[in-house]
Amino acid sequence: DKTHLNVVVIGHVDSGKSTTTGHLIYQCGGIDKRTIEKFEKEAAELGKGSFKYAWVLDKLKAERERGIT
Repeated sequence: DKTHLNVVVIGHVDSGKSTTTGHLIYQCGGIDKRTIEKFEKEAAELGKGSFKYAWVLDKLKAERERGIT
């Protein structure tokens, strides 16, 4: 049985909110290494290699292509 925690992340545009949140989810075991590696490869193909953790939260192709989360 896992404890649930609600978290609110606020900040300016392009301040790294999605990247930080995605990295936290990964570090806490909410997403596996293979998935992160897949996101890293896909992001690199679009010239957005640093977006691998942000993509944990991005579900739409349009969000990923535009780099807006």
